[in-house]
Amino acid sequence: MEDRLDSISGLPFEILRRILSLLPLEEAVRTSTLSTVWKNLWTPFQVDMDFDTNPITNHEDCKRVIQVIGTILRSYYDCPEVWKLCLNFPESKKDLIVLATKGAENEVHFEFSKREKTSGKFKLKLEQTCQGFSDNPTKKASFSILKTLHLRSVSHLAKDLVSALFSNCQLLESLKIEKCVGLESLDIEAGNCLQNLVVLDCPDIVDLTISAPILKSFSYQGVLPQIHLVNTLNLVNVVLNLKDGLGNNEFDCEEILLLLASLKEVEILTISGWLLEWLCSAGVIFRCLRFQFNKLKELRWIDSLINRSKRDSLACFLNIAPILERLFIKIERANNCVPCPYFHQYWHEPHLWMDFATVESNTSQLDHLKVVTFLGFSIKEDQLLLMELLLKKASMLNSMSVTLPTNRIWRVVKVSLHDQQKQASSNHQNQIAVLSLTKDFFFGFTEEIYGGHCPTNANVKFCD
Repeated sequence: MEDRLDSISGLPFEILRRILSLLPLEEAVRTSTLSTVWKNLWTPFQVDMDFDTNPITNHEDCKRVIQVIGTILRSYYDCPEVWKLCLNFPESKKDLIVLATKGAENEVHFEFSKREKTSGKFKLKLEQTCQGFSDNPTKKASFSILKTLHLRSVSHLAKDLVSALFSNCQLLESLKIEKCVGLESLDIEAGNCLQNLVVLDCPDIVDLTISAPILKSFSYQGVLPQIHLVNTLNLVNVVLNLKDGLGNNEFDCEEILLLLASLKEVEILTISGWLLEWLCSAGVIFRCLRFQFNKLKELRWIDSLINRSKRDSLACFLNIAPILERLFIKIERANNCVPCPYFHQYWHEPHLWMDFATVESNTSQLDHLKVVTFLGFSIKEDQLLLMELLLKKASMLNSMSVTLPTNRIWRVVKVSLHDQQKQASSNHQNQIAVLSLTKDFFFGFTEEIYGGHCPTNANVKFCD
């Protein structure tokens, strides 16, 4: 393997750059770790720019920076490369460094950094208006080639620069914003091209407003802000990974329900379990709401643990997903637990402390559910009761599997007491049985081996 790498590394730089141009940008960047030769391919082209005052709040100076970026964009086309823009402000003693990593498929990643350690709070408005270069079509055209834009660590010093940059990206299809410390409000108004939006790990965000008429995929990870989706009727896939809890924000039950109502037409939804738990703890009964998820086919539920209240809140939510086909329940123990507060007033009525028999009777039949997957599970009482509930309610279920924290995968079926006695006498390997809490059937666990397929001796079947 090393001999092959050495022989490839000995090729001329032009050929190595051509190889990079054939790779997705993230994979191309990883080649910098292969050897010194590959690392040298990613040596930044440095551009130094001096300003008398802070250019990020000055229209003409901001325009000057973007013209330089436009030149960079027109320079690459054939192969990925890195440019380093050093914006120096002697009077304010604040320097801003922009790393622009460009791919061959009309993709650019901007990473912002500053030498000062303090970070100011700021609002960021991204609007596709083309005002930044209305007087210079040739410069505007250099931005119109962009289809993927990744913004990382945007600060208050760069907010006007980023806004002006985005306004000229008229054909942008994918936008990613991450790790923007100090960002409190993000307002995105896109045109008729943006299809994919990702916002990750902006710890100070309070308000997020999105208007994008053909947006199909929206992924958010971090603290829970107020999320307003305007003119986003074409959304298909939404991720709300609220792993960092509330942050410094307040929990507004009505705001959350309005958000869920705006997502009622999606087909794939990923959501943090604690959000559903808090809604149910506040008395929300999902089947009493005025909307349902009538197109939802795949639900991904994620949390740091599963207990009685989380289990029952998930069961309550399933009542408004009438055509659900696939359910994935993932336990990420590395995430922080988000403890639920005590609610003094209730939306409908308190119901999370009902006995399990009542929860089961209040759960709708899941007539379309075919696949259930538990990820990161350890077999405990609340998890077994959830399995039992799903086995009873999903009449068309043909696959239930459990992936343990050790990454061992087990197929789960419901086995009658009579059939379990037959299985015990045959003494099959890679099979275990766990008696249900009601003691009227067994959970049959068969380890999936041989490339992910069940062993041929796993002849346990679903039993009524």
